[in-house]
Amino acid sequence: MRPVVGATAAAGALVLTATAAAANADAPTPAPAYSQTRCGNTSDRTLLTFDDWSYKDPYRTIRIGAYLRSQGIRAAFFLINEQAEEHPDIVSTLRQQGHYVGNHTYSHQHLSRLTEDEAVAEIGNGVRSNLLRPPYGDFGERETTIADALGYRMCTWTVDTLDWEETDGGFRSTESIRATVREAPEEDKRGGVVLGHLDYHYPDAVPGIVADLTAEGYALCRNTGPVGATAPFPLDCG
Repeated sequence: MRPVVGATAAAGALVLTATAAAANADAPTPAPAYSQTRCGNTSDRTLLTFDDWSYKDPYRTIRIGAYLRSQGIRAAFFLINEQAEEHPDIVSTLRQQGHYVGNHTYSHQHLSRLTEDEAVAEIGNGVRSNLLRPPYGDFGERETTIADALGYRMCTWTVDTLDWEETDGGFRSTESIRATVREAPEEDKRGGVVLGHLDYHYPDAVPGIVADLTAEGYALCRNTGPVGATAPFPLDCG
């Protein structure tokens, strides 16, 4: 009997395909690429972030943290350690409230203007975590390499509230800050990171920002309880 060549070849191809599929099924799923502007947030949820320090009222930070927790929202606070080390209870309370607390260097200097040793000291003496927000968003390859060696991932933003800008003799109003977020592009808000500062009107604008984002159909990073000093990758925002 003559062999059925076509059928034999087809059967062989099926075996090879099945073998390849089984191998692919056993292969680990590749990790998502880390996005500096999204701080490792791979979800569709928006992460609110707070920078610097509330100089006149340090415990304002705790109050905004408590408000966010009451709304089931997790945020990230990037604190200047020169002040934070004098109030270690603020760092521990924020983490107990379920918020990430990251490194904003020791004294808030332009990292790119420092010597390498100075930059290492500024980062190394910051709030201990594994997320670094460089002051002024000022960093390059050298600063990224230093941060990586010290165990930090860079974390910037997709929406800048520009709350530090002065208009008519004062800093931007809560409504102006709120409007900046409301008018930001969809792709910058969905799964994005909003930047504001603790010492301006951003904290006062946050309830309105939360209301606006919710009304627009965006979900915010979900607060699932206390966190430690390090943030996971991907961020636990879901």
